[in-house]
Amino acid sequence: LVALVQEDMKKLIAYSSVAHMGYVTMGIFAANRQGIDGAMFQMISHGFVSGALFLCVGVVYDRMHTREIAAYGGLVNRMPVYALVFMLFTMANVGLPGTSGFVGEFLTLSGIFQVNTWVAAAAATGVILSASYALWLYRRVVFGDLIKESLKTISDMTGREKLVFAPLVAMTLLLGVYPSLLTDMVGPSVEALVNQYQSAVVEADGMTRLAQH
Repeated sequence: LVALVQEDMKKLIAYSSVAHMGYVTMGIFAANRQGIDGAMFQMISHGFVSGALFLCVGVVYDRMHTREIAAYGGLVNRMPVYALVFMLFTMANVGLPGTSGFVGEFLTLSGIFQVNTWVAAAAATGVILSASYALWLYRRVVFGDLIKESLKTISDMTGREKLVFAPLVAMTLLLGVYPSLLTDMVGPSVEALVNQYQSAVVEADGMTRLAQH
């Protein structure tokens, strides 16, 4: 909710980043395979997506020396490549299917749903809020007419900037369409962790019942 009232691009993305860490926490506390898989996937995806979004802010800040959302608007008219890259990572941040952001959120919510339906439903509303402020930011910065004089000479992304974004774009899309690349890698460790936790819970429950008798 705090992100919805931000006028600074970097602050809005920072609050969004904190919100996504909430899903990681819930996935871990779900203490099942889907939840922990989702938490681990979300952490790695978050590194790519949020890192790229902060870089997107840096690209325009380097040109305009301001992070105020109101200072922008209509960038698609002068920076089409930037608009495309920013759109990809905004959609990944929202959790669009086909991006790594979707897989992490879906696995996490699936794990939470197995434990508590109401908590899962509340977490799902967070996805809607996340989409609202992410799309609001994108619309304000990228769409519309290029009215401000200071933006009429702004240049698109340089070759160096494109090179920096290339691996982030590749990993965001690769993990979105081929999530088993990561889940198969961490699967045995997650399975062992869940089994140890469940064994400890059963043992503690048995000792509690024994003490009551």
